[in-house]
Amino acid sequence: MRQSPRIKPGAAARVLLVDDNRDGLLVRKAILEEQGFVITTALNGEEALEIFSKGKFDLMVTDFKMPKLNGIELIRRVRPLDPALAIVLISGFVEALGLDEKSTGADAVVNKGAHEAPNLLRAVTRLLARQAPKKPPVSQRAVKPAKAKAKSV
Repeated sequence: MRQSPRIKPGAAARVLLVDDNRDGLLVRKAILEEQGFVITTALNGEEALEIFSKGKFDLMVTDFKMPKLNGIELIRRVRPLDPALAIVLISGFVEALGLDEKSTGADAVVNKGAHEAPNLLRAVTRLLARQAPKKPPVSQRAVKPAKAKAKSV
């Protein structure tokens, strides 16, 4: 779990979106931009690493199946650079390959298909909410002791 907020209040989250399929990349970019996120795209894992090394991101969404450097390999290369980065892996092979958070290193795994867009938005929203600054519970806040009223005699 993150120790300090990465997103300043009122600022749009910065998302690195990685997919070798241009059409899928553009559709996901449009969906996320519609929600107010600032999107940077990469067409492969190597390009993503180069972009990642030059910028700050709150979240990365990566496809699994890409040439040369697949999504899991990309996650393994990015994690040491920013262990707190929220990562979503998307794939059309989630069930067939048994992809999950534990086996991939991602914080969320989303299956491509009819429900991909709402599932992606749900995962992104949930992961970014982890980063938002939260007020401590009332029981943990500093409470000023009440002043005692002086008794009149």
